[in-house]
Amino acid sequence: MAEESLRFIPADPALGPVPRLLIPKCEKGIGTVVSQADSTWLIDGVAVKPFPIWPDDRGYFLEVLRLGQGLAAEFPRESSQVSCALSYPGTIKAFHFHRFQSDLWVPVAGMLQVALADFREGSPTFGRRNTLYLGALRPWQVLVPPGVGHGYKVVGTEPATLVYVTNRFYDPADEGRIAYNDEDIAYDWETQHK
Repeated sequence: MAEESLRFIPADPALGPVPRLLIPKCEKGIGTVVSQADSTWLIDGVAVKPFPIWPDDRGYFLEVLRLGQGLAAEFPRESSQVSCALSYPGTIKAFHFHRFQSDLWVPVAGMLQVALADFREGSPTFGRRNTLYLGALRPWQVLVPPGVGHGYKVVGTEPATLVYVTNRFYDPADEGRIAYNDEDIAYDWETQHK
């Protein structure tokens, strides 16, 4: 990929020196669909782990996180934040990225089509896109490192609830946004009629 064909993502000067991020030029599509937690096609630094659900006659129980363990083992106790978003069917929330913050996503209800794109200059997977279908039918946690663009679309007929844990308190200067229909990322949010 020739650098002159790439768009540089400027950073807030208040952040000081930051990793260089670029928007890759991609072919229209959804990238590689990741259907196994140990897939070798995952973007470098992205990690996926199934989480157990314990159903009974009253509903179900799931454990979102144990501090100091699992995919968020390195998240500092003093600056980690837990948040939750409920989104209605068909909603697209994309793309956004962080320069320093890592996100751990735990979809606890509904189904999400999660889109990831590697914006990190020098990454062995720069420009790669992944699609993961996560939620009630595939209870996986996904760890999204800094510099990886991420977003989702709620698929199916039910709202989706996403609990997410970050290793830093929210800082708007650290977050960047790119339109869901960016022509260079060229992610295809349409239902894939195959």
